[in-house]
Amino acid sequence: MKHVAHERARARRYTMQALYQWDLSGEQVSAIRAQFLEAEDFSRADTSYFNKTLRDVSDSIETIDQKLSEYIDRPFEQLDPVERAILRIGIYELLSRSDIPYRVTINEAVALARKFGAEQGHAFVNGVLDKAAQHLRPDEYAHKNRQANGL
Repeated sequence: MKHVAHERARARRYTMQALYQWDLSGEQVSAIRAQFLEAEDFSRADTSYFNKTLRDVSDSIETIDQKLSEYIDRPFEQLDPVERAILRIGIYELLSRSDIPYRVTINEAVALARKFGAEQGHAFVNGVLDKAAQHLRPDEYAHKNRQANGL
């Protein structure tokens, strides 16, 4: 299982980088995907997660961005581009990937923000996704918090 988790984490990083590039360059997602598949080492990455997430996020960007804007405290355009890419993946997973526990989504997003984001970007990402998880996964969120508090 740990091996799979590392492959998914690496694929999330590539997805974040591809979404960042797409956001700033305006290139076609298919061209960016092909570039990443050629240039990066996917031997230790979950290629299917990368392909599906990149396609699904780009195909439903308006819905994801609208949902994301409900949980941020600043105009969408003022988000750091790295944090915007990370948050888009996080919102996508919370909305569409019930097979991924919300805490995994948040932890992975925070790890990416610590490595690639602004100095306190990880705290912002954590706060936004935690608030989103409360609304988008209320049953799972309540259950996990009861467990954490020993109830």
